[in-house]
Amino acid sequence: MSEETRAVPYQTIQRKRDGAELVAGELAEFFRAYGAGTVPDYQMAAFLMAVFFRGLEPAELTALVDVMLHSGAVVDLSDVPGRKVDKHSTGGVGDKVSLPLAPLVSCLGVAVPMISGRGLGHTGGTLDKLEAIPGFRTDLTLDEFRAQMIRLRCALIGQTAEIAPLDRRLYALRDVTGTVESIPLIASSIMSKKLAEGIDALVLDVKRGSGAFLPQLDRALLLARTMIAIGERHGCEVVALLTAMDRPLGYAVGNALEVEESLLVLRGEGPPDLRELTVVEAAEMLRLGGVAASVEEGRKLAQQALDDGRAAHQMELIIEAQGGNPAVVEDPGILAQAPVRRVVEAPEDGWIAEVEPRAIGQAGVALGAGRATLGAPIDAAVGFHITAKPGERVSRGQPLATVHARGAADAEQGAAALLRAIRVSADGPAEVLPLVSHRVTKEGVEELRG
Repeated sequence: MSEETRAVPYQTIQRKRDGAELVAGELAEFFRAYGAGTVPDYQMAAFLMAVFFRGLEPAELTALVDVMLHSGAVVDLSDVPGRKVDKHSTGGVGDKVSLPLAPLVSCLGVAVPMISGRGLGHTGGTLDKLEAIPGFRTDLTLDEFRAQMIRLRCALIGQTAEIAPLDRRLYALRDVTGTVESIPLIASSIMSKKLAEGIDALVLDVKRGSGAFLPQLDRALLLARTMIAIGERHGCEVVALLTAMDRPLGYAVGNALEVEESLLVLRGEGPPDLRELTVVEAAEMLRLGGVAASVEEGRKLAQQALDDGRAAHQMELIIEAQGGNPAVVEDPGILAQAPVRRVVEAPEDGWIAEVEPRAIGQAGVALGAGRATLGAPIDAAVGFHITAKPGERVSRGQPLATVHARGAADAEQGAAALLRAIRVSADGPAEVLPLVSHRVTKEGVEELRG
């Protein structure tokens, strides 16, 4: 290593704190030293806070992604035919799109190696939802992962110890140091894991609105552009869609409830907004995977596969391959059921002015559907089924939602939380964000209408 790149850790921290651009070798060495244990957590925490305020230049971000990506194994999927395409969402309430999307796209011929995460805070996690399916294993080894990709073109697993281990340590530290919302840190965390999957392309679902980690439009667009640029530098085509999280997606919030709703979509049913977003993202993945010549063709293919049963059958094969009970696709009653249900009614006549997703997500965590701390147990059965949508007209006493709880006291607590989160007003219909508002590629930003 040259003298230029050899630096005492506190000097690296100072330079970033003062706004200097670090040379790639210095930044990479700092992070490698952290991985080796010679830079302690308190120094890395200071560095992360400096990045939170100062950001990273493109060359610095490239160096960070590279060192995180190569801190562990990079999966070789060259023996899986065709292009490999994944999807990532920045997280939201009721966002269960990955569950119907992966079998839908893979049944149409695109390989989908999907490595997902657990819920934290007010947002749910794909792994927790999948594990609500009796027997379903998300802890496949990399060899099992590759074998299933060859056989079914799809595997749904969690981040293994071999995949970007440095990212796992950094994320845990970011979570307790108030640096989660840093765009370069978000982008490097997501892309290091996704590139380690061996993918060729990625569809990124960036949530915006009150329930998103990055509520503002300009911040959501910046994250999208940042991840597209990272993908470009690493030979991975990224398309980003900005989608609404000013209300929950679909009706269900809670792990088993969201699995059931996802299965309905795979059977050609389900809430219109969830089906629509699944089709939109599938269309992008099919185009990136070379199966569809255009997004419009991809949309038609996706709709057909949902309606004719191919997507549902593919989900049965995936569930069986990963140790679960495939009968759940036709009989969601197999899923865990909460013993207590409490209907929440409209307190007055009026319009639904707000269905606040962050408050609902937090209420779900309090009910046991999520975890406030890493590693905490969750109750797969509990949650909410919320039929109220912003802009709808309601009458006093009309059912708005149902609480699924473990006990009567929890049900009452959940009902009270929903009555605070679902606001009824006499002032007329509320304005809501478009379900999909922008499409971002390396060519630029397209605002979508309709």
